[in-house]
Amino acid sequence: MATRVKAEASDLYECDVYAWAEEQAALIRARQFGDLDLEHLIEEIEDVGGSLYREVRSRVRTVIQHLLKLEHSRANERKMSWHESIRRERDDLADALTPTLRPRIEANLTRFYVTARIEAAAALREHSEHAAAHALPQTCPYSFDQLTGDWWPLNRSE
Repeated sequence: MATRVKAEASDLYECDVYAWAEEQAALIRARQFGDLDLEHLIEEIEDVGGSLYREVRSRVRTVIQHLLKLEHSRANERKMSWHESIRRERDDLADALTPTLRPRIEANLTRFYVTARIEAAAALREHSEHAAAHALPQTCPYSFDQLTGDWWPLNRSE
C-alpha cells in the first residue's frame, strides 16, 4: 500500500508540484511519515536554501547596481526610482538575510559586484551616459553594511 502511495506521490510531483507539496504537508501533519515521497521532499527542502540564496544575491546586485547609477548618472529624473528600489530591496534583504547566509553572501560580494557593474554600465549606456558607464569603479566601493544598512552616497538628492 505505502509503495503505491509513494509512486502516486512521485507521479503527482512530476505533473503538479504544488498539489504534491500540499499532499506532503498533509501527510506530515497526519504523521503518516511512511507515505512521504522522501526523495522529492529532500530535494525540495534543499532547494529552499538555494532559492533563498539566489533571492538575496539578486537583491544585493540590485542595490549595487542602483547605487552605482545613483552616484554616477546625471539623469535626475530617474534618481527617485533608484532610491525607492534601493529602499525596497534593503527592506526585503532584512527579511531574507539569515545569520548563516550572510557570510556566504559577503564572501561572494566581489562576484556580485562584477555582474551589477556590467548591468549598471549597460543601463547608463542605453541612456547615452557613456562617460558615466566608463567611470564606474572596477572594484566594489561599498561595504556589505553599506549595501544592507541605511547608508546613502553623499551626492544623494531627494
